Amino acid sequence: MDDAFGHPLKPTFDAYANDINYLLASYVIPYVGLTVYVGANPKLQTSTAKRLVAGLLGVESGQDAVLRALLYERGKEKVEPYGIMVKEFTNRISKLRKKMGRHGIKDEGLNVKPKVGAEGRIRGNVLAGDKYLTAFDKTPKEILRIVYGSGKENKPGGFYPKGAEERIAKSYLRHGD
Repeated sequence: MDDAFGHPLKPTFDAYANDINYLLASYVIPYVGLTVYVGANPKLQTSTAKRLVAGLLGVESGQDAVLRALLYERGKEKVEPYGIMVKEFTNRISKLRKKMGRHGIKDEGLNVKPKVGAEGRIRGNVLAGDKYLTAFDKTPKEILRIVYGSGKENKPGGFYPKGAEERIAKSYLRHGD
């Protein structure tokens, strides 16, 4: 949360302090999973792999929609003790994920300018996607930049302080700076 705001929050953000904090902390990850499954699906070779990713995509998109809907409902409430509205937290988290992913608009908070909302006219953004409401996709590099929290696919940190352990992630780590 500190990175999303560009400075340490005082007191330190506690995901378990209350319902709003828990929802905000939960908002950080499902969308990242959703976009990686969309990005990975065209590269899969077998029907078994495609079926698995489709199933995971369904669950991730459901989780993301529920979280976004609950947070959208409470968007104008202030997160205590910070006095910052819920919608500002979600917009900052999305902006940080977008910055770390470093590849255009593939993340949006709960409120957007109407021109980028659904059909180019809606400000509320419970279902994030392009102007046709098609889910954004992310590449493995973009995902690693985000989950590492470093903005670099070859610099571990964040959720994987020692780096992710699978073949794709390890291939990026071998090419580190």
